Amino acid sequence: MFKGFKEFTYKMVAGANVATIIIMLLVGFSDFFQPEKFAALANLGLLFPVFLIVNLGFLLFWLLFRSKYAIIPFLGFLICFVPVRKYMPINFSGETPKGCIKVLSYNTWNFGAQTEDAEGTNICIAYLQEQDADIVCLQEACPTSRNIEQIDSMLKPMYAYQDTTMHVNGGNCLMLLSKYPILSKERIPYESKGNMSVAYRLKVKDREVLLINNHLETTGLSLEDRRQFKNLVIGKLQVDTAEETSKLLVVKLAEATKKRAPEAEAVAKYIQQHKEQSIILCGDFNDGPISYAHRTIAKDLTDCYIASGNGPGISYHHGGFFVRIDNIMCSDDWKPYECKVDDKIAVSDHYPIICKLKMRPKKQK
Repeated sequence: MFKGFKEFTYKMVAGANVATIIIMLLVGFSDFFQPEKFAALANLGLLFPVFLIVNLGFLLFWLLFRSKYAIIPFLGFLICFVPVRKYMPINFSGETPKGCIKVLSYNTWNFGAQTEDAEGTNICIAYLQEQDADIVCLQEACPTSRNIEQIDSMLKPMYAYQDTTMHVNGGNCLMLLSKYPILSKERIPYESKGNMSVAYRLKVKDREVLLINNHLETTGLSLEDRRQFKNLVIGKLQVDTAEETSKLLVVKLAEATKKRAPEAEAVAKYIQQHKEQSIILCGDFNDGPISYAHRTIAKDLTDCYIASGNGPGISYHHGGFFVRIDNIMCSDDWKPYECKVDDKIAVSDHYPIICKLKMRPKKQK
């Protein structure tokens, strides 16, 4: 009798495992949902790590108690290989070659909310000086007069070419620090009350490169909303509160996703119009790796983190949300190496993302 009960339990657990994989598959490919029509479903990608962990739990369970059933979660990971790799890539790259350029993208939260060290030096600016990247794309980087003084004294000797673009409504700035000449710039046209994308033409060594710096529509969630989201995911809310909170979050996230979709489409259209050019794209998408915005923009580019990074690479770490929303991408004439999210500086709500790019030889016509 006990043996029969045990077998029944195993079958029930196996059924739950299969159900988890089906949901994980739906969530993993939710970036194909068009936000204008399926706004709520388009945000399911935020839940992907939950099902990833649950399926991993099933794998451990089967290995401990009934190893032959371990094939179920293993097949689940195999079926969901594409979203698993998007969310948590694993790469075994060789030695980084000489001649790479170093690219850094960082939402500074207005220079770390002006956080300074004991000597009065802005920590963000000191960090940028220490990193010595060749190209730096900053978001939420509206400098104060004190910031400008320190940028001039600490960063201008390194970066002869600089640009700051403020949104027409004020309050949001994109900044470029470059060791390479800036030939021109233009805004990528799309409607937004405070977000924008700027395209620059740079002369990088012997090649003209199109650099795109992005800051797409914010989630619209307050710090309290994000804290409630965290509690919802880990099951700390009571049933009635959880239902009310989940409805509120779905509505807010859906609205933000609907606004972000045409922005991502405008950037993708711009990339398509310039697809014959060498392209490096950076920025804060305010959306995870499994999202419509990410899939749309990355369609004709290589996501440098997926190609050369390791692990989930959490770049946003504030108020209960932990997700990679900052990106570096490139056209196929570049090969990425050592892409990483640097969590050693925590004065902003984002961590910077850094990558080394090696220019491939020009194709013979």
